[in-house]
Amino acid sequence: MANESGISMDDYESLMATSDVELLKKAWRDEKSAPQILHFQAPLVQRSYEQIQLMEETIKEITGSGFDPLIVSIYQMDLNRALYLLKSYLRIRLHKIEKDVIHISKTDLWDRLSEQEQRFTKRCYDSMKNYVDESVLSKLPIGYQSNLKQSNASEEDDMVPEPNLDTFVFCKSEGSIGSIPLDDSADEIVDLVAGDLYVLRYKSIKTYVENGQIDLV
Repeated sequence: MANESGISMDDYESLMATSDVELLKKAWRDEKSAPQILHFQAPLVQRSYEQIQLMEETIKEITGSGFDPLIVSIYQMDLNRALYLLKSYLRIRLHKIEKDVIHISKTDLWDRLSEQEQRFTKRCYDSMKNYVDESVLSKLPIGYQSNLKQSNASEEDDMVPEPNLDTFVFCKSEGSIGSIPLDDSADEIVDLVAGDLYVLRYKSIKTYVENGQIDLV
């Protein structure tokens, strides 16, 4: 039996067996645990969206068509899980953007956003700046009206909150990575063994998380 999109039940079973749900779950866990925003997983999100559409079409087709209600409910559970992961992944990213909107707008983190996220970030930043300028900064003495610096004497943007990269995170690796330094001086190192769980400062494993060698849990 095939649904309206021409996908047979066998095709559906094959697709679900090789779905991106596990990859989406990994991206969700990493994004949830990382203190700063990670690269947007555009191909994965697009594939997940297409799979969700297929699942919705399939469930609609088999509902009331004599299929075992238990099978239908299992497919519905698969759909609900995929929807939750996708929505939660996107929601977590929006929360990070709102929290660190200025920092993201002024650093290379900007390039990690999707086009839609960049538009959202710009609107969020403009709205916040206009509100703060009108309600607070315009009433302060000249020299103290920047939303980036405490005063014109400041050499850096010391009013911009940044993600705390010293945050401790739970992590593990799929393969043996070997020794990595735990601080800038490399006085302390740790050997990461595949499958073992570690609690480390995010900044010490940041590069490995971003290139997919270490998973956050």
